[in-house]
Formats: sequence, C-alpha cells, structure tokens
Amino acid sequence: MTDKNVIINVGRQLGSGGHDIGRMLALDFGAKYYDRELLNLAAKESGFSEKLFEAHDEKKGFFRGLFNIQAAHVTEGSLYRTGFTQESLFQFQSEAIRKAAQEGSCVFVGRCADYVLRDFPNTVNIFITASMAYRIGQIMNKQRLNQEQARKFIEQKESSRAAYYNYYTGKKWGAAESYDLCIDSSILGIQQTEQLIADFIRKRFEI
Repeated sequence: MTDKNVIINVGRQLGSGGHDIGRMLALDFGAKYYDRELLNLAAKESGFSEKLFEAHDEKKGFFRGLFNIQAAHVTEGSLYRTGFTQESLFQFQSEAIRKAAQEGSCVFVGRCADYVLRDFPNTVNIFITASMAYRIGQIMNKQRLNQEQARKFIEQKESSRAAYYNYYTGKKWGAAESYDLCIDSSILGIQQTEQLIADFIRKRFEI
C-alpha cells in the first residue's frame, strides 16, 4: 500500500489473466478495482439501464442492434428525445472512470481508461499478453470449449475489443507504443508477472 495515489490502467488479451493481475495490483497498492463495476457506475451516471452498457461493453458501433435490447427505460423515441448519440455510452462510461480516478488510487481494466485518463498524474498503462496456446487453454477451461471453439472465441472477442479501443483512442490496441509496459504472463505465471509489474510501478513513482 502507499499514500501516493496511483492510477493503473490494464489492457489485456483474452485469457492472459489480466483480470486476476488487476485485482492483485489493487490489493498491493490499496487501490479500488474497476472492471465490470464500471458498467454500474456508468448506468448510474446516465440514468440508463446497466443492461444496455453490458450489451455493448467494449464494442464499437453501439446502434447495431441497440433497439433490440430488452432494457428498462430505453426506447428508440426516448433515446432520440434525450439527444442520445452513438458516442453517448462511451461518454457516460468515461465520466464514471474520471470520477472514480479523482477519488483515489484505482486499477482500471480495459474500457480505454488509459486514453480517458491521459491527462491525470501518476498513471501507468500496462498491457498483458500471453501465448496463444496458453490463452486457448485458459478459455477452454473457463468456457468449456474445445480447442478450435476457444480459438474462434478469442479471435472474435479480441477483434471487437481492438476495434473499440482503436476507434476511441486513435491508438492501436496491443501495440507496444500505446503502453508503458507490455508483458507476457505465460512466461512467469500470474503471480510473478503481477510482482514484476508492481515493482515497475514502485520504481516509476518512487513509492
């Protein structure tokens, strides 16, 4: 733990252990952890149903299928009456991220937090990758899929995630120049990877 506020933004490949590493970092630095919790914050910020944010989480082009969502308080007419635009969901989520970051140390997983908080002090942007074989194994276990199904699941999810990130940030998802540290969690394992990242953060901020 530290008295200095730090903002840790974690990008991650599917199956790389990014969620677990993010939670461990939050414990190490006495920080609040935000992943899907951001959807609830954004829903409160906007007044729209959390189901709407869940359905379009880290997806670009919100209006494709938007009006098929069975979400409370959301109708085509009401969206237009309130001036709802294609970028509105992203904007509500961004505002929730910024508010949370103003309150103290945080770990944010995904959702373009590195871009949203680009003007905040004491931020560090991490990207966690892993070998495809490792990630396929993780997804096979978690989703109960065979090897080919797991590969397709990863490719489809990551295509959507990358398009979302690239569209809103103007950067390239997963490219080294978009982050302060990129690391392969399949080399050292989850725990040692987290320890290496934590050491990097302590040295960077002298804490």
